[in-house]
Amino acid sequence: MTELIMQSLYSGLLQGGSYALIALGLALVFGAMKVINLAHGELVLLAAYIGYTVESKLGVNPLLAIPVAVLLVTLASAGIYLLVGRIKTNREINSLTLTYGVGVILTNLALLIWSADVRATGSSWMQEAFVLGPLYSMRSEVLFFGVSVVLIGGLWWWLSRSWYGRAVRAVSSNRDAAKLMGINPGFTELVSFIVAGIMAAFAGVALFSYGVITPAFGGVLTVKAFIITVLAGIGSIPGVLIGAVLLGIAEALTVTLASSALQELAGMGLFLLVLFVMPNGLFGAARRRG
Repeated sequence: MTELIMQSLYSGLLQGGSYALIALGLALVFGAMKVINLAHGELVLLAAYIGYTVESKLGVNPLLAIPVAVLLVTLASAGIYLLVGRIKTNREINSLTLTYGVGVILTNLALLIWSADVRATGSSWMQEAFVLGPLYSMRSEVLFFGVSVVLIGGLWWWLSRSWYGRAVRAVSSNRDAAKLMGINPGFTELVSFIVAGIMAAFAGVALFSYGVITPAFGGVLTVKAFIITVLAGIGSIPGVLIGAVLLGIAEALTVTLASSALQELAGMGLFLLVLFVMPNGLFGAARRRG
């Protein structure tokens, strides 16, 4: 039983890293613009299907699809921003409706192009077992957990140390004051959408490398990303990793000790519990000030 619990914790940790990779882009846009991009899951799924297309057509490792996925997904993300940027009134509510519509369009495009069949990688290298003492996982899970940690560290450094990162934080804090400091809010928000697209591209290729994908999966990914963003607290990038790992472990333990049918319920239960105890999230603004 002890080994089973340890394996569950290990699997939950790796799954949490994958969740964090999926949530990073949504967390960045939400923190910078207070806009929930409901098409974020579909962008991740688009990258996953690009990975599938590169592997199936060229017969190469899906990792080689990352540059193509980054290019196409960032263009799609920038296109979404250009639509959102045209909203002048009730931006938060109207952007929800707009991005939901974009997500529906992307889902139907995926159905037209790739059909509704379930897709999974055929790369033996990605699916090969990785053994760490008594613990087992796929090589791709460990690889992309490391990628997730590196990208979170890079994004945190970019937001805290680079000029554009500081500009994103300034626009998020006070858009009008940022204008007085010579910052172009529109361009800064575009940059945040482009960076979010890069994160979504990595997340999508990772998703394809260790799991299965269908066109209807985008909405599920968006919900996961939103739960993790709220768990972390708005604007907390390191908190995204911690919140994602907590969610992954909660789901893994639920599957092991109870039933796989309760997996999603466990995630929502954790989400509601954290909101009830800490409304600002685990690392929300009020907690950071303290």
